[in-house]
Amino acid sequence: METWRQGEDDKVETAAGSDGPDERQQLVHLLRGLTVELDLFGAEFAGRHGLHPTDLRALIHLLDAARAGTVVTPGRLGEALRLNSAGTTALVDRLERLGLIRRERDPGDRRKVRLLVEEQAMELGETFFGRLIADLVAAMGRFDPAELAVARRFLLAMTEVVAAARED
Repeated sequence: METWRQGEDDKVETAAGSDGPDERQQLVHLLRGLTVELDLFGAEFAGRHGLHPTDLRALIHLLDAARAGTVVTPGRLGEALRLNSAGTTALVDRLERLGLIRRERDPGDRRKVRLLVEEQAMELGETFFGRLIADLVAAMGRFDPAELAVARRFLLAMTEVVAAARED
């Protein structure tokens, strides 16, 4: 059986260095551990600012959509978060009351409403998450571009698997 130890450069190493089922299972556990840590970090942010975890997921979804140039309507937000119409309305109302998002008529189709993140929400996120993001980017500096490309492919593949499992 392989034993795991933390290396000086913070890379996880195995005694045998193989890519067998045990190593893959341990990678699954490492992913789960990272997910738990990120979730706890997000919960800390939500708790400090009187937000529900769903509020935080909504803000992250809206920020990601804005970065991608994607318009998010209340219906699309509800679908993404798996909320019914009443839950989505309550969520949007709550975030709007807090001054974190706003509803705006779509200039291309006035019948549609799109959701936009307010500057206050971006500043709030930056003050809390900015340090973590800077530290994550700095830690990535220990890896060469080829390693980061593999990590990116790996994370995208794992995300696809989890998303597909969630759909089942």
